[in-house]
Amino acid sequence: MKGEIDELLRSAVERGDVPGVVALAADDQGVIYEGAAGRRAADAEDPITPDTMLRIASMTKMVTTTAALQLWERGQLDLEAPVETYRPEFARLQVLEGFDGDTPRLRPPATKATVRQLITHTAGFAYWFWNRDIDRYEQVTGTPNILSGKNAAFTAPMVFDPGARFEYGINIDWLGKVVEAVSGRSLDRYIAEHVTGPLGMTSTTARMTATQRAASAPVHVRGQDGAWTVSDIDWPQQPDFWGGGHFLYSTPRDYLVFQRMLLAGGTLNGVRILDRATVEAAFQNQIGELSFPPSISTAHPELSADVALGPGFTWGLGLLLNEAQQPGMRAPWSGAWAGLFNTHFWVDPTSRVTASIFSQCLPFADPGAFQLYVDFERALYASR
Repeated sequence: MKGEIDELLRSAVERGDVPGVVALAADDQGVIYEGAAGRRAADAEDPITPDTMLRIASMTKMVTTTAALQLWERGQLDLEAPVETYRPEFARLQVLEGFDGDTPRLRPPATKATVRQLITHTAGFAYWFWNRDIDRYEQVTGTPNILSGKNAAFTAPMVFDPGARFEYGINIDWLGKVVEAVSGRSLDRYIAEHVTGPLGMTSTTARMTATQRAASAPVHVRGQDGAWTVSDIDWPQQPDFWGGGHFLYSTPRDYLVFQRMLLAGGTLNGVRILDRATVEAAFQNQIGELSFPPSISTAHPELSADVALGPGFTWGLGLLLNEAQQPGMRAPWSGAWAGLFNTHFWVDPTSRVTASIFSQCLPFADPGAFQLYVDFERALYASR
């Protein structure tokens, strides 16, 4: 297994599909594969490794979801309660129906969004890079997008009535605000005290130290000649809020500990993070007849390519679930998600394996980077 996957990673770097890549896998006994190829940065000579600090972006979402589910298990948070119960400012939000010229046309939502709908991305929100309406709204009103770190981003409206459909958006950033209100802790502190700290994830943090930053992998973009170049893209270092949907830095080796906790049903090395029944629910359809869209067209190709996974996907509690099995790949009802800078993970409770692959480049789902993810998965299962 190791030789074949190592060669996949090396070849992808040599072709220029990714500037550098790390891949890992584990089963119930522990780590079964670690590999890396390429440099930490295009302008550096040192290699990228499983201990390189990265921006995990939306892979933060399952960590924030875990925090909310802990509060639910303790009886402190009601998933069926309206979000405004915990964040009264939420009651001011409206639904964007369209535009009269450059004037947004807004109306009150038909129903009140619940905390569960935040977790399942059915509360009505969108991301500007995948939704042209919210992108236009932010442009004509001067509303900052969620990655700005400014609280004004939370004034962005819904784009449909809560419960009407699934659309990936800023739901988990709102969920982070709920966690703070219920726990009485800032989100970074709550996660450190109740999730990453107990698991020993010492390299998972809201803000890197100077030493960590010096050895981290920057986000890469393609120059005019097509070669990877280093950018200064990063999270704001003094944000108004910790974005539950994206704010964490981590290493591939550290995040694998979190994946292994999910694979093990919520408890790892004697440390219980979630009840087994809660983890099992995360791997079950939580959106009913709604579904994850078969294809998503980008509104900002510099940030994301078009994404076309096809039919047969639904959503659990923080996880994308595949309802069917593709030949030689993960079993049905595996849970997965990804991060904007081409980081991916999945947890397969049936086959008893979890794996991840990390780069630091844009756009998301760039064809070469996404194909590497697919090839890694196939090679991993072929070896088992």
